[in-house]
Amino acid sequence: MVEKSPDAFRTISEAAEELDVPQHVLRFWETRFSQIKPMKRAGGRRYYRPADVELLKGIRGLLYREGYTIRGVQKILKEDGASYVAGVGRGEIEPRKREGEMASAPPPGMSKPAPRVGKDGKAAVSPVADAPAQPLLPLGEVRVVVNRLSESHADLLRVALRDLGEARRILDPTQGR
Repeated sequence: MVEKSPDAFRTISEAAEELDVPQHVLRFWETRFSQIKPMKRAGGRRYYRPADVELLKGIRGLLYREGYTIRGVQKILKEDGASYVAGVGRGEIEPRKREGEMASAPPPGMSKPAPRVGKDGKAAVSPVADAPAQPLLPLGEVRVVVNRLSESHADLLRVALRDLGEARRILDPTQGR
């Protein structure tokens, strides 16, 4: 591939490759972040300006590296503006942790769980292996921290927690019926 000038416009495939995300993710982000406005030519072909790519890098960093939710990034864009997020994308600005967003490190005194081991003796791959450890609470004090999850995934976890609580109640005769 021929190296383009930093000032050249990028097609969606070039932008997706530079950001290491699929093209459909860029199209989805356009629906969630009104600040992303690539030029569209006849036939709907998208062309991303260098400023668009910087903004996309900032959004990607906040979502994937910092663990913000879509709603969290929308709030940052509303409060701090696109230039702040683009600065994060360029690495010029260290993103601030916001109230209500999860920190990327475990709470003091907590450690990450030991890796699970598969039948073959190798470490099992887990999508939440890098998630902060959470303390175990008695059943009556269960709370769900879902700041890094989409609302649909959070709902699935809530249902699973309710089912687990019911299973615990059935299996433990001391829990009462």
